[in-house]
Amino acid sequence: MKQIEIAFDLGIDSSAMSDSRIAIDWESARASNRENWEDRVPLHETAYAISDLDDPDHLTGVIRTDLTALAPFLPNGTVSGLDVCHLQCHIGTDTLSLARAGARVTGVDFSPSALESAAGLAGRLGLEATWVETDVLEARAAVESDFDLVYTSIGTITWLPDLDRWAAQVAGLLRAGGTFYMRDGHPALYAIDEHADGLQLRYPYFGNGQAQVWDDESTYAGDGKVAHPRTFQWAHPISEILNSLIGAGLQILRLDEGTTLPWKFSPRMIEVPDGFAWPESERDLVPCTYTIIARKTGK
Repeated sequence: MKQIEIAFDLGIDSSAMSDSRIAIDWESARASNRENWEDRVPLHETAYAISDLDDPDHLTGVIRTDLTALAPFLPNGTVSGLDVCHLQCHIGTDTLSLARAGARVTGVDFSPSALESAAGLAGRLGLEATWVETDVLEARAAVESDFDLVYTSIGTITWLPDLDRWAAQVAGLLRAGGTFYMRDGHPALYAIDEHADGLQLRYPYFGNGQAQVWDDESTYAGDGKVAHPRTFQWAHPISEILNSLIGAGLQILRLDEGTTLPWKFSPRMIEVPDGFAWPESERDLVPCTYTIIARKTGK
């Protein structure tokens, strides 16, 4: 991704910009991000190797990793028989892998094209799923059911400005005793200049409420270009993420950090059996992912 440091035609004066970040209202940022994600759908339908799912035993690599981490915290060590809500599900490959693992799944996303693609894939694979088009920050109002597991994984909360509101949606969707699971890119990773010759800090680790502005025609998967390259993202340190969940009434059960990613964050990363990682000499210097498992207390 290439970060740009100019003010766009958003009714925002350049003097409001600080450290390559701008103040922008959520509706405008969301609209721009939604256009970008709409553009990604046909690119990802090709890049995601969806045909692998034609094998009835196939689960995506993301889900295989996450189910292993989740197993000690689930009844009988499996999602089989559980009601699962997948937030920010995109084109549904991970959602349908959860269904294939035996869950009753609901996928939530703000992109109608993504959900149309997901529904088509579910039909082709003969898998049951419910799809709900909504902003994740309004998920509780849009989704009727309660769930045993709320799941989100890889590339999610950097698109959201308000983690307290996000965590409230998670807690609201969970039944008492239900489990929340998330795995995502580590905020320490996102502070690194992905194009530098070595591990060099460039972007903010701590958020200040303003959005980082990006202008990038590429996407993390596939070779095509998007027609709407401008996106807005927000930095969230680990402390903010954990405290938002605690503030929403969730009990943190486990926090892990990992050294591999399911996508190539930097050209310097090398392919390893379970994804991509920094060169071996640098691998223990910076985390690439974090995993949080939490539970909704009460009766």
